[in-house]
Amino acid sequence: MTGPLWLWWQQGDAVARGTALLLLALSVASWVVIVWKIWFMAASRRRVPQAIAAFWSAPDLATGQARMAEGDRQQLVAPMAGAVSQALAPTGSSGMALSGRAARSVRLTRGLRQALQSASHQLQWGQTLLATVGATAPFVGLLGTVWGIHHALATLAGSGQIGIEQLAGPVGEALVMTAAGLAVALPAVLAYNLLGRAAAQMEALLEGFAHDLQAMFGLEQSGQAQPDDGMPVAGLPAGPMEAP
Repeated sequence: MTGPLWLWWQQGDAVARGTALLLLALSVASWVVIVWKIWFMAASRRRVPQAIAAFWSAPDLATGQARMAEGDRQQLVAPMAGAVSQALAPTGSSGMALSGRAARSVRLTRGLRQALQSASHQLQWGQTLLATVGATAPFVGLLGTVWGIHHALATLAGSGQIGIEQLAGPVGEALVMTAAGLAVALPAVLAYNLLGRAAAQMEALLEGFAHDLQAMFGLEQSGQAQPDDGMPVAGLPAGPMEAP
């Protein structure tokens, strides 16, 4: 191997080689995340609305949950339907944990919140890595440039008289590290912004679906008993009680 890249690798010291390897690792990691998230977001934007539409077109909850599970391969909205089924399932009050003794509306809210958190973790996966690569890669490249210039000047200092011809080559090679750092950072920054916006839109869609489930099943099942805030409670009159 006699190419310029191989010659640069042979002439570089441990710092220059380590910087180049770090930029390579950051680039590979960011592109793996970018490709995976593009596929994941594209599939989610296509399947999640279809799964929600299939759920609302079902005749009952069990059928809707089955239809949603078939289309939601990413498991973004299917856990919400599962949370509704768990909240509406009959439970006993004896020998049960505190979470099972809560009202159905409370259990439904808790289940929907957990499902939303799980979906948010999937949608936001990899965003921290992209932000880290976009913020640190230019400085890693700048470090390689500074160290490369220092190494080139130190090497040329022992050769006697230094001319611009002798200095241009090593310094130009060192400046390539800055360009490499920017080449690693720019795709990560663009992907972070675009994929973050797509994730925010998907989270808004999921939150709207969770709100619809809470409004439909939570209010229907909690209408028998409401907290004492002026709303009717089962077994008591709706208006204020008067002393005899």
